[in-house]
Amino acid sequence: MFYKDERLALFIDGSNLYAAAKSLGFDIDYKLLRTEFMRRGKLLRAFYYTALLDNEEYSPIRPLVDWLNYNGFHMVTKTAKEYTDSQGRRKVKGNMDIELAVNAMELAPHVDHVVLFSGDGDFKPLVEALQRQGVRVSVVSTIRSQPPMIADELRRQADNFIELDGLKDVVGRPTREGDDTETYELN
Repeated sequence: MFYKDERLALFIDGSNLYAAAKSLGFDIDYKLLRTEFMRRGKLLRAFYYTALLDNEEYSPIRPLVDWLNYNGFHMVTKTAKEYTDSQGRRKVKGNMDIELAVNAMELAPHVDHVVLFSGDGDFKPLVEALQRQGVRVSVVSTIRSQPPMIADELRRQADNFIELDGLKDVVGRPTREGDDTETYELN
């Protein structure tokens, strides 16, 4: 539930939202997403968190990062760490949980409602801390994927759970063939 006069902030865990939308068979249209939440309340900030590979000449996520940066999103990025696992597979690690949590706590005195786009159970303590400060928290993820992309404890802690599949007609666009914009950054 949203109120027109409440101050909103969006916190988007880029790789988590990408994976959830992909599991449901669509991509996010970030212009539509921002417009939708501007309609629901007074949107103060929209943060997008993602890790970037530093050693690649062209990063597939770079065009999205640039577009978001120029279109009203506050980008929070850091260099991902690349390593080889015990089976010799290339892995990338780029966890942005701490950055997201710090920004949310800093902004808490200035907002009424935080919308967290992530299903990561590690955010349960953040949701509790925001609620103790009087901030309502909605979590956007999905239970319609197999397995569900949201941790049960996070869903239970949130004031509202918003099923991402229910937003598909409002913020979705068809998946582009061969679009692996964020697949490398899942950790």
